[in-house]
Amino acid sequence: MATAEQLKSLIRSHLSDDEERFMTVALQVAAHEAVQGHGALAHDIRDIVDKARRERGPNVLLKFPQELSGLVLTEKTEVPLAALVVPETMLDRIKRVILENRQQEKLKNHGLEQRRKLLLSGPPGTGKTMTARVLAHELRMPLHTIQVDRMVTKFMGETGAKLRTIFDLIRDVPGVYLFDEFDAIAGDRALDNDVGEMRRVLNALLQFIEQDSSDSLIIGATNNLRLVDKALFRRFDDVLHFSLPGEGERARVIANVLGTFKPRSMSMKGIVRASHGLSHAEIDLATRDAIKQAILQDRKTIQIESLMKALNDRRGQHPA
Repeated sequence: MATAEQLKSLIRSHLSDDEERFMTVALQVAAHEAVQGHGALAHDIRDIVDKARRERGPNVLLKFPQELSGLVLTEKTEVPLAALVVPETMLDRIKRVILENRQQEKLKNHGLEQRRKLLLSGPPGTGKTMTARVLAHELRMPLHTIQVDRMVTKFMGETGAKLRTIFDLIRDVPGVYLFDEFDAIAGDRALDNDVGEMRRVLNALLQFIEQDSSDSLIIGATNNLRLVDKALFRRFDDVLHFSLPGEGERARVIANVLGTFKPRSMSMKGIVRASHGLSHAEIDLATRDAIKQAILQDRKTIQIESLMKALNDRRGQHPA
């Protein structure tokens, strides 16, 4: 049976003639039923939605309120859990989030809630956004990225109102909501540069997160956890700390990206050493640079020298 929030979202979208939102929620109901073991019902719901969309013609993107135009980016992600390269302890915690959300009704029957509110911290390129994409893919939900820094700089004085609209969306349209650059609105009130408007925004954010009881996942991502107000920590179900990849993780990132472009007799020792100090994203980009060069030279595998140079070039881009 659909959850109470899903039923309310279906009714709201129907009464407001928001057909695309209605279909989005209907698909979330189908996913929910599939998790509960009601495969036939889930299949029927998907068939009904697919038929309606075919009759309408090309798919229409989910329409957000006008005031959020340009502030929320939506994507359907195709990043599986297997693509995520993180330490085993971190992977176990992410798997736990997925399991709890897939079997949320079992927990609710015992008066417990699944992990829905996550705070991710760590240097740029270490896997925070990718983790959000993985969660969205594994839970069959759309990923909505809120560009917090743009919201603050563009709408100073109106940020609190925008925030309320976003949390209304979180309630009405189930999905994974990623607040990028989260510290822009969640800054520590003890810092000297605090201003009255941002203090009010933070207080509103604390209230919205605490009161949220939707079926959506709320993810805050920050490059520096020390900038986040301490009062927010207890509002989140889990805090995940990301870091630069170790030797084994660097080797896995390179191997995953290379795929069939990996030479048969390729020693990883020197390459892994050359990737020291680089983030997951930087290693990924460097490896793709080597693949591009191989393609342009009509080669079926990369040249080791090309990959080493690409990695060194990425390191050279770091500030002195």
